Amino acid sequence: MATVRIQADPFDAAAEVQALCADRTDIGAVVTFTGLCRDEGGTLEALELEHYPGMAEAEIARVAEQAEARWPLNGLVAIHRYGKIAPGGDIVLVIAASAHRRAAFEAAEFMMDFLKTRAPFWKKEHRVDGTAGDWVEAKDADDAATERWSK
Repeated sequence: MATVRIQADPFDAAAEVQALCADRTDIGAVVTFTGLCRDEGGTLEALELEHYPGMAEAEIARVAEQAEARWPLNGLVAIHRYGKIAPGGDIVLVIAASAHRRAAFEAAEFMMDFLKTRAPFWKKEHRVDGTAGDWVEAKDADDAATERWSK
């Protein structure tokens, strides 16, 4: 069963991998993805992420269940942060573990594609110059990336 957490505090990717793999001899591949807050050319002070507690966890858990049904995984972790995150700060972590690399790579990519399109998070930019930032819109490229998994 996957581990899904939504939290305000930063995470330690290495510690999360260690916790997942501790005393495990059935894992031959671990793929991690860490999404970071970009500085948008030096204009961004912070990115603020909002979510509906309970709903976000449930939706990420549903996506994780789909990944676990599709690939032979030995572990899956998805951590997403909320609150104000400064450029360079971590936002999301996905760890997929399997006996073989292909399943781990594909499951991690699947998770990220669906996190970008289905997880109920809203992102607002806060600018360095103090002006009001925009709400970040979904990108067509994210939708296209998700669609490829239905083939």
